[in-house]
Amino acid sequence: MKVNVGCNALTMYELAGICGGMLCFAGGETNRNVPFRSVCTDSRETEKDSLFVALGGARVDGHDYIGAALSLGSECVLCERIPDTLNSSERKYVALVVQDTLRAVGELAKAYDRRINNRKVAITGSVGKTTTKEFVAAVLSENLRLHKTEGNYNSNIGMPLSMLTMRNDTEVSVLEMGMSNAGEIEYLSRIAEPDIAIITNIGSSHMEYLGSREGICKAKLEIVKGLKKDGILLLNGDEPLLRNREEIGDNAYYVGFAPDCHFRAQNMRFVLGNTMFDISIGGRIVENVSIPTIGKHNVYAACFAYAVGVNMGLSDEIIKRGLRNFKPIGMRQNIYDIGDITIIEDCYNASPESMKAAIAVLRQVSEQKARGRMTALLGDMYELGIGTDRFHEEVGLEFARQGGSALFTFGELADMIAGGAMLGGVPCENIYRNTDVRHPEISGEMLLASLAAGDTLLVKASRGAAAERVIRYLEENKDRLPRLREIQ
Repeated sequence: MKVNVGCNALTMYELAGICGGMLCFAGGETNRNVPFRSVCTDSRETEKDSLFVALGGARVDGHDYIGAALSLGSECVLCERIPDTLNSSERKYVALVVQDTLRAVGELAKAYDRRINNRKVAITGSVGKTTTKEFVAAVLSENLRLHKTEGNYNSNIGMPLSMLTMRNDTEVSVLEMGMSNAGEIEYLSRIAEPDIAIITNIGSSHMEYLGSREGICKAKLEIVKGLKKDGILLLNGDEPLLRNREEIGDNAYYVGFAPDCHFRAQNMRFVLGNTMFDISIGGRIVENVSIPTIGKHNVYAACFAYAVGVNMGLSDEIIKRGLRNFKPIGMRQNIYDIGDITIIEDCYNASPESMKAAIAVLRQVSEQKARGRMTALLGDMYELGIGTDRFHEEVGLEFARQGGSALFTFGELADMIAGGAMLGGVPCENIYRNTDVRHPEISGEMLLASLAAGDTLLVKASRGAAAERVIRYLEENKDRLPRLREIQ
């Protein structure tokens, strides 16, 4: 990872003042005011004016690559030790040696953020974090100078690095917080000190590490640890685990479809690729809110964004305009055609909850087209622990329940999705299996041989399966699509 510092260059002297530790100099005359304009954790991306951060790890230790970073021009290092091989080096550099480089980056981000003094929205949840972030950003950017987490910078190193890119005129930042284990959300929340915190939902992702949905819920609720004293907590009101929790303070508001939600979506309908709904807020009704995407899960994200906009003092007109201007990013529910086949590319990641939501979208898109079959290529879901087989089987059952016609599975774990689909009534001759994710072309050939013009194809799997490779195979062979059999 590498980020450019958003404001002026920082110096090693400033870094030492923030993080503590000991400054060490090598290679002749070097002063503590050596500046750096970027921060980098990958030695291959370092250059002059980069601060190389040597992170320890079970498999890769960044300290082994300090020499490589210096050879590419870096003169600034943040580390926990200086390797013996560098002691006799003639390279000129200054190193700040601290007890924990990860914590030091967090302290740097926190100090940097306080200089800018912007309001912050922090978002966590098992699924929907990024989509909610993008909806919130779309609303706030209508009226405020905005910074948001980019790409996958939501980890215990990624989010602090993202904060370092904020410009000094930033009025509000929207920060995404991911996690794998307990304690990580608390760490990130204490760095960010959010004014508004959001928990989108409690799912099954990371069950392998946290043991149960209750464990996941406790880990997500760590976001309150850094919430400002008068901060606002927005929670999914349709999730029973988020009700009546001692961790929740007085400034908590529920968002969702339940009758007692403070921000309640109702009258949801789908019109020409858009979703429209009304939202009840404290007794008043805002009608005809529109978002340019499909699915109940997107309505949740839009409602969270509406709640943020209201609490930031924005008018209904501005909030509704921001929601209309939302644009999906990356490989999240990107809908387009390859020949006569409609593709729903949703390959960024997958959990049981997001799989089921995507299948619902598949049904809605297919029904709107009023022609062709509901087909899906569904792949492995990872980090689900002892319930892995059951969760995959449930996805297959959901595909059948929603009226799916032809199913293509991708990966060894996804074989259980096929089993669930058959239990749900999908004929075995309409199920095609490829257990080897190393060979997406196998699935591609199955699709080319089996799809019919007018079909809608959902492609979804965990990031590690890289199911988008199957779509790329279809694109590379799109000249074969006209020969697909037509629907009678």
